[in-house]
Amino acid sequence: MNDRPLLRIALPNKGSLAEATTHMLTEAGYKQRTDSKDLVLLDNDNGVEFYYLRPRDIATYVGERTLDLGFTGRDMLLDSGADAEEVVALGFGGTKFRFAAPAASDWTPQHLAGKRVATSYPGLLGAWLAERGVEARLIKLDGAVESAVRLGVADAVADVVETGSTLKRAGLEMFGEPILISEAILIQPRGAGRPAGLDLLLRRLSGVMTARNYKMVDYNIRAEKLDAACAITPGIDSPTVSHLAREGWLAVRAMIPAADAPRLMDELWDVGAEGILVTDIAACRL
Repeated sequence: MNDRPLLRIALPNKGSLAEATTHMLTEAGYKQRTDSKDLVLLDNDNGVEFYYLRPRDIATYVGERTLDLGFTGRDMLLDSGADAEEVVALGFGGTKFRFAAPAASDWTPQHLAGKRVATSYPGLLGAWLAERGVEARLIKLDGAVESAVRLGVADAVADVVETGSTLKRAGLEMFGEPILISEAILIQPRGAGRPAGLDLLLRRLSGVMTARNYKMVDYNIRAEKLDAACAITPGIDSPTVSHLAREGWLAVRAMIPAADAPRLMDELWDVGAEGILVTDIAACRL
């Protein structure tokens, strides 16, 4: 049993953010609940106690220093006004906070002066409008704000969107630049030190994010073509190169950005590489 102080971490208990957070922590080697009704989970091996809370409450618990860390969205942190701060962005749950209104493609935020704006994020939106000197009446709704205009509750909406298709189906047009680009983040109390276990957690999360964003490429290349091939796949530090039993040929291994894998395979083929294999990386430490 691990006898170091427990690191108390808040996790979202439902929704897409909860599922993605669970997957990331599992990949990072932390125990996760198997029953969605469990509210607390003790992972003694890693010295962590997980608390499953409403996503919108997590920043409050962390800001009040009831818990050491929390996984939440940047939008929810800023909307809460909690005394908490972002530690690291986690690379998933990306969304944009946008304005929308009927026939509003040429609108700017200044068009909202004196109008009613429905939102589930009044704290975040109110601060944003105040910074720009726009006075609007905010209508707080817990969800489905896209219906507010049709039902006569608001003149415009401000909502978190991924593609904007839901707003379009409701007859609304997005306008202006995004109010906020959000994603999943790890937070801690503002100004807090680094509790025991945080550095290990960050190393593990970084390993998961790197493994998701990179792949491993292996290929064979003639010795005289090695420099050209390594220019295509320089790796993180440098490629691993070894001699083949086949005279004049070398085997090369390197990490490559996952998004670039098809293009890099084409480029390697063009310089004479053979036996090109691209594989997933389960975990890594760099």
